Amino acid sequence: MSEKKSSGGIGFTGLLQIAFIVLKLCKVITWSWLWVLSPLWISAIIVAVLSVIIVFLKVRKEKRESEEWHEHFREYVEKRFGGDE
Repeated sequence: MSEKKSSGGIGFTGLLQIAFIVLKLCKVITWSWLWVLSPLWISAIIVAVLSVIIVFLKVRKEKRESEEWHEHFREYVEKRFGGDE
């Protein structure tokens, strides 16, 4: 019988977020709510920046592959049908 492993859970930033909220509500820290909620928005910014980078790299790769394909096709047509005539 195989055991299924789950990689779910709250994670480090989730625990940090809960800790900051509890500390704020217990008046242990006097930070503004902006900083108490910072693990949430910092994680969101990191995910957004990484997503933009991944999309940019993928688009750039597809553009290069498309340009290479057009160049190979042009060379094929010139060889096959004598483009200089």
